[in-house]
Amino acid sequence: MTMSNKKELSPEQQEELLSILKARFEKNMNRHEGLAWTVIQAKLEANPEKLWSLNEMELTGGEPDVVEYDEKADSYAFYDCSAESPKGRRSVCYDHEALESRKKHKPENSAMEMATTMGIELLTENQFRALQELGDFDLKTSSWVQTPSDIRKLGGALFCDRRFGHVFIYHNGAESYYASRGFRGCLLV
Repeated sequence: MTMSNKKELSPEQQEELLSILKARFEKNMNRHEGLAWTVIQAKLEANPEKLWSLNEMELTGGEPDVVEYDEKADSYAFYDCSAESPKGRRSVCYDHEALESRKKHKPENSAMEMATTMGIELLTENQFRALQELGDFDLKTSSWVQTPSDIRKLGGALFCDRRFGHVFIYHNGAESYYASRGFRGCLLV
């Protein structure tokens, strides 16, 4: 799936995306009890580049939704809430360095590069665990998560999934990629 170079949506695209996000917000109130969609929508409309990033999350199968409000920073966190790792972001290695290190059978992209292009960040391990408090995610797939620099310097990267009712964190070579591994993102608005 190719991503747009233009980082703004047309009024029609904005309206369509806001409609999708509102419906998802209302359907999943357990993810954001006590928050009001009208306030979130106003904040989104005031930040068109964030709407563009949310649209990229949606286009790649992430099903973004509000999962947290930080009162001190006055920011809302949107996470990818698709049941499995987003389809349009699978079969990617961890980062550009890992992509360049592959001699044969290179994937088309890396998780970190895609996230940067989309204007989002990979979930941290803690964010992945927090997401699992809201439902069961990645029961058949896995998702790359932000990896500490000391692990990355040694050639590794971390990923998570949920199996047997528990969240697991694993390691793999950063250059590895699998059809069932993608990444989940976070966008602060």
